[in-house]
Amino acid sequence: QVQLVESGGGLVQAGDSLRLSCAASGRTFSSYAVGWFRQAPGKEREFVAAITMIGRATYATDSVKDRFTISRDNAKNTVYLQMNSLKPEDTAVYYCAAARFVAMASDQYAYWGQGTQVTVSS
Repeated sequence: QVQLVESGGGLVQAGDSLRLSCAASGRTFSSYAVGWFRQAPGKEREFVAAITMIGRATYATDSVKDRFTISRDNAKNTVYLQMNSLKPEDTAVYYCAAARFVAMASDQYAYWGQGTQVTVSS
């Protein structure tokens, strides 16, 4: 089993940057792909980015792929989401999740963190 804890959210202005962290417990963290999802008020949870078990491949949704970068440090059991050039429409609760295989569908992820709020003011 994997437990995930997100951190790094906050209130920023448009154009600013934030780095989210997803810290995992368990010695088998490198056996899991990790995804970031977000959910804005009144909207469905959506895929943001994902990374394979050892970080050889990454994926990102079109709306963020030129601004957000996902990475991982398996020695630290941590996955990061570097978010640059933030926009008000990026405002949401951001969740990290772990799965045996990388995927963009949230129902493929068995383990979830509690989420961290990102608010971008205009």
